[in-house]
Amino acid sequence: MNGPGVRPIEGESIMGGRGIIAHLGLGSNVESPHGNCLEAIGRLSRHESIRPVQCSPFYRTEPVGYREQDWFVNAVVEVRTTLSPHDLLDALQAVETDMGRVRTVKDGPRVIDLDILFYNQDVMGDEKWLVIPHPELHRRRFVLVPLNDIASWVIHPAFGVSVRGLLERCTDTAAVQWFGEPVHFE
Repeated sequence: MNGPGVRPIEGESIMGGRGIIAHLGLGSNVESPHGNCLEAIGRLSRHESIRPVQCSPFYRTEPVGYREQDWFVNAVVEVRTTLSPHDLLDALQAVETDMGRVRTVKDGPRVIDLDILFYNQDVMGDEKWLVIPHPELHRRRFVLVPLNDIASWVIHPAFGVSVRGLLERCTDTAAVQWFGEPVHFE
């Protein structure tokens, strides 16, 4: 699964417990949304530089933005990685492409969507393709609810507010309904 441009940070070893903690959002609303999320998690877990640590429960969520589509299944996965932020994004986009994601309609239906929510406590705001923390994270209940399940204590590095605090302040009213148990990792 490791391809061109995907390289570990020099001198880092996932198996030795080193690397960076990142939180990834995932969602799908095409074909078998829950199955697609599980497939994406499986693909990530087979990547030599990404190790899933914990997964939130899965939630059935109302579409935000473009509403004329099926509801989504969403979750958040905490991973340990030795990839740089750009290489992690490349790895996520490779999984999306391999699973058949085609970008046609903004906020539209998708077989899988993988986003970097947090990468350590890094803030990257001047990138065209990569903004960390995810720029919409604090406005979306479908991200905050599962993120709160596994990382309520994490402080948003740009706002100085915990995930729990962001969820308490969130004005998004889109429905987020429990759907299924989390994936457990060894």
